[in-house]
Amino acid sequence: MARRTRWLRHATVATSLALGAVVWEVAGHLTTGAFWAPLSATLGSAAELARGGVLLQQGASSLRLYVTGLLLAIAVGAPLGLLLARLPRLRVAFEDYIMMLYATPMVALIPFILSLLGFGFTPKALVVFLFAVFPVLYNTVEGARSIRPELVEVARAFRSNEWELWRDVMIPYTLPFTMTGIRQAIARGLVGMVAAEFFLSPSGLGQMIMMGSQNFDTAGMLAAILVIVLIGVALMDFGRYLENRFAAWRGYTR
Repeated sequence: MARRTRWLRHATVATSLALGAVVWEVAGHLTTGAFWAPLSATLGSAAELARGGVLLQQGASSLRLYVTGLLLAIAVGAPLGLLLARLPRLRVAFEDYIMMLYATPMVALIPFILSLLGFGFTPKALVVFLFAVFPVLYNTVEGARSIRPELVEVARAFRSNEWELWRDVMIPYTLPFTMTGIRQAIARGLVGMVAAEFFLSPSGLGQMIMMGSQNFDTAGMLAAILVIVLIGVALMDFGRYLENRFAAWRGYTR
């Protein structure tokens, strides 16, 4: 039964993707080239860019920026979320600021970042960081706050010190929530990467999208967008895999 369910799911996904590819191809032939390009032309442009080394070079530049900002977001958001959950007064003092920043369109902060830090890699990595950090932070705080008091009481009964409480209770219990935040941050970080490459110094895949738009090279523009989409889908699937793996133990605690 499980194998049949898996097969049906894969067949459904494959059929859906094939239908989407057909719609893309037909739409490209029914519209002008400046508005939309067929899937075949898009893949041809991607292959040509790959052969020339441009796609690899620009993709590597974007990936370096993206990974730097995302890793910084995880390194800051997860420990800070645990700290805020553990120290209620600190959380109450900063909770409103966190919520306001989470709700703020980060694109609106790019001019301020530009005026403060100028152009270059650092301000662009900061933009990706700001896009990605708040899902990790918010989910970690909410996960740590949902720890059942009985778990803390049991740890205290076994004379656990503060570090042991973090290691044996808080971090394992909160990890699935943090992984959910990381999966959300993966998508937001990609948006931040493209925004940084648009509005700060053009580079990477964002520069390819801009150049394709300015030169009416719709196929080249869509090729860069397709690469970003594929990277995002692959990373989100990987994040979902890690989330399911780390969350599996929770079924035994209920």
